[in-house]
Amino acid sequence: QVQLVASGGGLVQAGGSLRLSCAASGSIFSINYMGWFRQAPGKQRQLVAAITDIGRTNYADSVKGRFTISRDNAKNTVYLQMNSLKPEDTAVYYCNIQGRVHPSGSDPVGSGFGSWGQGTQVTVSS
Repeated sequence: QVQLVASGGGLVQAGGSLRLSCAASGSIFSINYMGWFRQAPGKQRQLVAAITDIGRTNYADSVKGRFTISRDNAKNTVYLQMNSLKPEDTAVYYCNIQGRVHPSGSDPVGSGFGSWGQGTQVTVSS
């Protein structure tokens, strides 16, 4: 079983910065996708940024030039550096990590997994 722990949210004024972290733990063999999503009240969860195992990144248009996603493969951790924050960035931010677990006796090929973090609140005041 793979678990994710997200941290780094908080309250910040418009124009400020925050850095989110999400660390994965468990029987992880490989990670091929790491992403950050957000969900504002009354709205659907949407992709903010994602990064693949070869470092290819993808950003929502609304955050391009302000947010940067990065990963530390040795720590199984993904980061989201958020600069020039706006009130419309206010939401609960969730990390999502996908990959494969180590092969074992009960799982000789190593199943794929997709896990979500617990969500961290980001509030930007005007």
